[in-house]
Amino acid sequence: MSAIAIFVKTPGLSVVKSRLAAAIGPKRAIECHLRCARAVAQVALSADIGPVYWAVAEAAGLEDARWAGLPRLLQSGDGLGERMRSVHDALVQRHGAGILIGADLPQLEAGQLRLAARHLQAGPARGVLGPADDGGFWLFGCNIGLAPAIWNRPHYGGPRVAVDFTQAIAGQLDWLRLATRTDLDEAHDLSRVIDELLKLPAPHPVQADLLQWLRYTFPSQDSG
Repeated sequence: MSAIAIFVKTPGLSVVKSRLAAAIGPKRAIECHLRCARAVAQVALSADIGPVYWAVAEAAGLEDARWAGLPRLLQSGDGLGERMRSVHDALVQRHGAGILIGADLPQLEAGQLRLAARHLQAGPARGVLGPADDGGFWLFGCNIGLAPAIWNRPHYGGPRVAVDFTQAIAGQLDWLRLATRTDLDEAHDLSRVIDELLKLPAPHPVQADLLQWLRYTFPSQDSG
């Protein structure tokens, strides 16, 4: 079985989407984060490959009403690498394989998650990577635990995150690489995310609602 963890931050307890907020304002950035998280969660549930968790950044956020409805895991440790490792290790120990995704990829497709899960269940020591067009990754899945040094090698936020991460694993996994997608991190990502949502062959109703909100709220970013 493959379990999914969606990484989220709780408004009021953490700064949410700081780079996006610098351009569109904190209030809209928070609403965007929450709307995107709901879309990701609904698509993940519709994939029906295993349990879906919120991976919450703050201990106090575990009981926040905005994360009700799904089981929660705490992102523990210093730095993104350690926090991802803590969540991934918990998923592997509980379910045999873990898939990590961010809340900033609302154009996620259930078929991509099913493809990832089939690969992870097909043999030992397997990994899945969904690269982002900024050099990072929007999805990572694996059916074994990885050493802390692997998680901590990349300079997160830089242009070589996916490259450095996969090089650190260096032959330990049988890889499946998914299509490149756009993380919604900055204002200039809005137009590409809207375009990728428009191109979904069978959007979830929550994705359709999000697309309508994005096009209404940010008309200058709508090229469709």
